[in-house]
Amino acid sequence: MIASADLLPALERRNATDNGEVLAFSDLEAHRALEEIVKRRPGVVELERQFAATPRGAALITRIRADPTLAQSELRVVSHDGDYSRIVPRGADDAPSLAGVMLEAALEVEPAPALDQRGTRRAPRFRIAGEMGVQLDGNAATLVDLSTLGAQVLSPTILKPKQRVRVALTDECGALRFNAAIAWAFFEIPPSRAPQYRAGVNFVDADGRAMGAFCLRHKA
Repeated sequence: MIASADLLPALERRNATDNGEVLAFSDLEAHRALEEIVKRRPGVVELERQFAATPRGAALITRIRADPTLAQSELRVVSHDGDYSRIVPRGADDAPSLAGVMLEAALEVEPAPALDQRGTRRAPRFRIAGEMGVQLDGNAATLVDLSTLGAQVLSPTILKPKQRVRVALTDECGALRFNAAIAWAFFEIPPSRAPQYRAGVNFVDADGRAMGAFCLRHKA
């Protein structure tokens, strides 16, 4: 079982009645936990939901899912203080189900976002942490912020309002591909940088649950 150090004792108490050996690791020991998982091939690997909702937790889940020698190790996202428990899907065709589990875990620990002051935002928008790339019709751009319905991007390639584009977002959990349209765009020449286009992108057929999980993994 893996959880933050402050939640690990409660998770250990919850599993005290389980039969067999139980190994516990803090979230800061995730690398050592993975070494033990690969070596011992346990029947069950439990991740506390707050850890599972972090990029480090998502990366660990992805690593375990990708290892064929761990196919018999059941992955669970659990709560330290309740009955919340979800089994993480393992099949290659279960990416939407995995995204749903990750989003559900994240929403369990995220406060409901406040509405835009004018009440016009259709979905909460998240500023992206660090440099996050996105492909628009195969051309590289940079994400500024992101919601389940759209994004703001910076692109060295020309973007025009009403232009249809194919979007690809990729991280450690896989790739999301969908259609979108440029809602607005303008040309800018920032100091000490190459000219670029700043644009708003409206998603046409993106999977809402998968996008929600992606937002929560990469928000600042």
